[in-house]
Amino acid sequence: MRHYELICPGCGAVLEDRYTLSCPQGCDALIRARYRRKKLNLRNELGIFRFADWLPIEGTLKAAAGPVTYRSEGLARDLGLKNLYIGFNGYWPERGAEIHTCSFKELEALPTMVRVRETGDGTLVVASAGNTGRAFCQTVAATGGQVVVVVPEKAATRLWTTIETDQVCMVLVDGDYSDTIAVADALCTHPSLLPEGGARNVARRDGMGTVMLDAAVTIGRLPDRYFQAVGSGTGGIAAWEAAMRLVEDGRFGSVLPRLHLAQNLPFVPMVRAWEAGRREIVPAIDMPDARTAVAVVYADVLTNRKPPYGIGGGVFDALTATRGAMHAVTNPAAEAAARWCEEAEGIDLDPAAAIALAALADAVETGSVGPDEAVLLNLTGGGYRRVAEDHEQYRIEPAFRVSADVETAALAGDVLSWVRNHA
Repeated sequence: MRHYELICPGCGAVLEDRYTLSCPQGCDALIRARYRRKKLNLRNELGIFRFADWLPIEGTLKAAAGPVTYRSEGLARDLGLKNLYIGFNGYWPERGAEIHTCSFKELEALPTMVRVRETGDGTLVVASAGNTGRAFCQTVAATGGQVVVVVPEKAATRLWTTIETDQVCMVLVDGDYSDTIAVADALCTHPSLLPEGGARNVARRDGMGTVMLDAAVTIGRLPDRYFQAVGSGTGGIAAWEAAMRLVEDGRFGSVLPRLHLAQNLPFVPMVRAWEAGRREIVPAIDMPDARTAVAVVYADVLTNRKPPYGIGGGVFDALTATRGAMHAVTNPAAEAAARWCEEAEGIDLDPAAAIALAALADAVETGSVGPDEAVLLNLTGGGYRRVAEDHEQYRIEPAFRVSADVETAALAGDVLSWVRNHA
């Protein structure tokens, strides 16, 4: 018997995990994992697998990557916050941060690859703007298996690992992030190619949720506020779900942290929908001229055009349940935040993490956050210069280059041939 079961919050159905990504009754809701242990138990494992009792997997991997939380001094002083905690999810060994790809996407990739091996039957296909793909490449390189990664052409240079591997089939798409998602989805209509599922994958969400678990263990309680930059919003959903489990645990407080989720102007569909009080994103209103907007943002990993915003258990519900807020951040504010973090904390940031810091600074400036509140700032990536000092970086070479309107049935055949030839 597994230590978890899957629950559909839409109809209440209890599901056995067969790499299940959605309710078979067709509910428009994100299925969740329900764990038998209601008290958080820390295992004697490396990295993220300390939290394996609240991950939808049976086995673990020998991987040091995991969430790290520390109490800020530099940024806290500059912001006038007495209880600012940073969840640093990148590479910074002096802080114990061992995510070699410098992105918290490794926290998604590790449990997802284990779940695929335990419950799936096929080769995983991942659509990515760069960070997620790099995380899955690194996980395959470090722990074995194969993965198909579909990325925009301009993101090709972001795919590297610190361990050599020939088990990644990279498909470059002449288009933007949404085009790559469409190509990956079409590939996964073939039964031998598995979708990673994005927000629908409980392993991805609960992997990201370990940031909240680690913070609660480190602080000794749930934070009052949680800041993160979002493209799909899956990290915000994961933080909310993890906080609900911690409330049920009973040892970390009874009040959910208020979520503060940030996007990068001018591409801010969830900000606009939330501020209008709508559960639905209306493309003509919330992301007019989307391709132009996507092309000019500072953090292009935050440009998902189909986020799980209005779905049951999605971003709208997470913000509503936590009395949360959305923030829109300009490019200059984000660039200034990146420089500021390096001066105050001593580490370089991923652009998305700089968006989160800029949002926090604005919230403090406007009085939305009080000086005594316990704040968790999720810096979702950083340490690129630091990892380059310690590790070789091996570029992933493309297996295929395709247009956005590629004939995907033929491409699926080519991809499967590649997979067989490299097994």
